[in-house]
Amino acid sequence: MIPSVLPTYNRAPLEFVKGEGAWLTTADGRRFLDLGSGIAVNALGHAHPALVEALTTQAQALWHVSNLYHIPQQQALADKLVEHTFADTVFFTNSGTEACELAVKMARKYFYDKGQPERVEIITFDGSFHGRSSAGIAAAGSEKMVKGFGPLLPGFVHLTFGDLDGVTNAISETTAAIMIEPVQGEGGIRPVPDAELKALRQICDEHGLLLILDEVQCGVGRTGKLFAHEWAGITPDIMMVAKGIGGGFPLGAVLATEDAASGMTAGTHGSTYGGNPLGCAVGCAVMDHVADPDFLAEVNRKAGLLRQKLEGLVADHPEVFEEVRGSGLMLGLKCKAVNADVVKAGYDNALITVPAADNVIRLLPPLTLTDEDIAEAVSRLEKTAAQVEAA
Repeated sequence: MIPSVLPTYNRAPLEFVKGEGAWLTTADGRRFLDLGSGIAVNALGHAHPALVEALTTQAQALWHVSNLYHIPQQQALADKLVEHTFADTVFFTNSGTEACELAVKMARKYFYDKGQPERVEIITFDGSFHGRSSAGIAAAGSEKMVKGFGPLLPGFVHLTFGDLDGVTNAISETTAAIMIEPVQGEGGIRPVPDAELKALRQICDEHGLLLILDEVQCGVGRTGKLFAHEWAGITPDIMMVAKGIGGGFPLGAVLATEDAASGMTAGTHGSTYGGNPLGCAVGCAVMDHVADPDFLAEVNRKAGLLRQKLEGLVADHPEVFEEVRGSGLMLGLKCKAVNADVVKAGYDNALITVPAADNVIRLLPPLTLTDEDIAEAVSRLEKTAAQVEAA
């Protein structure tokens, strides 16, 4: 008999009832150190006082009115994002998947309005993950994502990750945009080198294409900059944001330049819940913390400390780990052992990590984790590695 919750998840046998900072507590009182942050969502950790205050204050005033009306909290968050990024305008969604849908529509509508309706193709890369909607799975193109779901949304060209020559060769009179994650998350914590991001920006400029960056997982302070592309000194035309921007509340956004968004006029897109007062009140509180240069400096300091300790861990356990990869507090441990076994052994040591492709485990801790949390995390990873070695 099918369970009442559709069985699309292979869940771990864990159930948490309380969280604080980088820690989660189960119903029977066990405390787990959370290096997953709900898959890079809880940027400020669990139950951050500023987010709790923002949510409860707003909840006592107004939850939802729809986008038929002006929403002050939405305007405030849009203003903050425009102030701190390349963007001139923002559309709010509930998720990264919805942000992907709009990014695709925006790029195609841009060229339609320019009198080039044939320019609909978007170049993407293997190992990518852009959500599980029809556009998202078509953009990724992997068999795991698309098998069994019938005809795919056309208009995507899939290239090998890192193949710049392939990008140039794939451009035609029907190409509209290039879409890429500055750091692949689901794909195994694979950063795009700064030089390659610069080259992609240059290619887009030379060919009149739009550059779409998917920063759903790597954005909002995760790499030590507010957004990961800042390390390369470039800006996109369109950017997808979610996860960390809501700090745990479902919230996403598409950020764009005025030019890239020029086709999106009244009635071309919409959302019932997107940008509601609750979500945007929390998003404003997240931005007040994460956009602070001192906060980002601390992220970078802690990231350096954690990475140094992880390099030692890899050296001490060569039968379990191969390398550390990633940027900031978006780190991956490439495993020699089966990554699922390492994740499971971590549960035995009250430690949460997240599996990814390429036999990697992801370490995506709250950006607020302490030095003591880092020391404890490495200690539990040591115990986990020893357990895997002994198995």
